[in-house]
Amino acid sequence: MTDLYDSRVLIVDDHLQLRRMVTKILEQQGFTCLETASCCREAAEKLKTFRPDLLLLDVMLPDGDGFAFMKELREQSNIPVLFLSAKDEDQSRLTGLGLGADDYITKPFLPEELILRLTAVLKRTYFPLSATTTGSDTLVLGNRTVNFESGLAEWNEGSIALTAKELGLLKKLSENRGKIVTFDSLCQAVWGDDYFGYENTLMVHIRRLRAKIEDDPSHPVWLLTARGLGYRLVSEKRNR
Repeated sequence: MTDLYDSRVLIVDDHLQLRRMVTKILEQQGFTCLETASCCREAAEKLKTFRPDLLLLDVMLPDGDGFAFMKELREQSNIPVLFLSAKDEDQSRLTGLGLGADDYITKPFLPEELILRLTAVLKRTYFPLSATTTGSDTLVLGNRTVNFESGLAEWNEGSIALTAKELGLLKKLSENRGKIVTFDSLCQAVWGDDYFGYENTLMVHIRRLRAKIEDDPSHPVWLLTARGLGYRLVSEKRNR
């Protein structure tokens, strides 16, 4: 993919009118590679044949729910996911984001909001990392090495994929290694200017990130909390 608008987007929602509306919004913006599905079964088939770059996923589907579907998806794929849901409770939003979703959009939404959030995720996932990387594309944290290009945290026993938001957070922290990065700065780096209200979500992503880069996430030695301020990535190497 060389152009943002060449991204393949799969829209999964059981409401025909909403699928048509979202398709029209994206087409008018310039997206040309769009597919739709009305249930989990259809979505699973489209994932195999269409191979989307991004998934717009409803939470409530006739043959299951989007949370369970995404949990299964994450076992085999790390493509970005944006939930589209009529459920605007904080717990539902945190559940989706806690599973590794890249954003959560509540219905009804403005076309401009959908475009801004969708393109922001695509840019963060497929385009900006190589452009914003300074110095090295890798980050060494003890016995683990994070490769920003491949999106993998690797160690002797294996490797694990990081989500786009986890990479974005780690990139911001590594650019300021040894310094405290405030909650606001981290939220803005990952969610853009429209980051208000994401502080609790940030904690969820930090917890998931620690599980991938720390030997003991409950007692982190690399990604530390600066109470009341933000987070800090330890600069010195440590014997682990």
